[in-house]
Amino acid sequence: MSRTLSSEMQAVATAEVVRPIVLVQCDFDSGALNLWNGLGDLTVSGVNYVGAGTLLNISTMKESSDLSANGMNVTLSGITEPLISKARDEDYQGRELKVLLGAMDSSNSVIASPVIIFSGFMDTLNIQDGAETATITVSVENRLIEFQRNRIRRYTAEDQKIDYPTDKGLEFVAEMAEKEIIWGRSSVGGSGSNGVRNDGGREDPGDLP
Repeated sequence: MSRTLSSEMQAVATAEVVRPIVLVQCDFDSGALNLWNGLGDLTVSGVNYVGAGTLLNISTMKESSDLSANGMNVTLSGITEPLISKARDEDYQGRELKVLLGAMDSSNSVIASPVIIFSGFMDTLNIQDGAETATITVSVENRLIEFQRNRIRRYTAEDQKIDYPTDKGLEFVAEMAEKEIIWGRSSVGGSGSNGVRNDGGREDPGDLP
């Protein structure tokens, strides 16, 4: 997968000493959980990250030329009850997770604009609870999995409003499905407006108005 690197990140890649940092952004109902593989709090591009140090582990990320949807795992160990409750009680499946790569200088200041190296959706979450701390492992589906899912659209008002919330063009589709439509005959006197009876015979001209 090709990526656009900032000039700073390109300089980092060719520097004699490289100090990479990994940032993880997880989307939850109560707010984002942002972590990085260092100690202490870190703010990058206006986003606050909590340092997880060596307690944060990210599995190998695989890429292939055939655009296979290769997933990955993110593991966080040594966590306490507040974070366990967040992982256990809040909806997470299908929520977004991003992994970014950045770099620091010798004074621990971020010198490169982080680049997204993985983007996907949280799938399953496993909690191994210990006496005082626990380990959480979340498997993440690659965003490319979206191309493998069947997409079904229906001619209903509810489906139409997914993309166009104020559109009422399909509001009466359900009612029309059971609607009886009289076509080609008059509802008065049992004859059509062209002077032809429903049984195929022509009316007497004297009967016409």
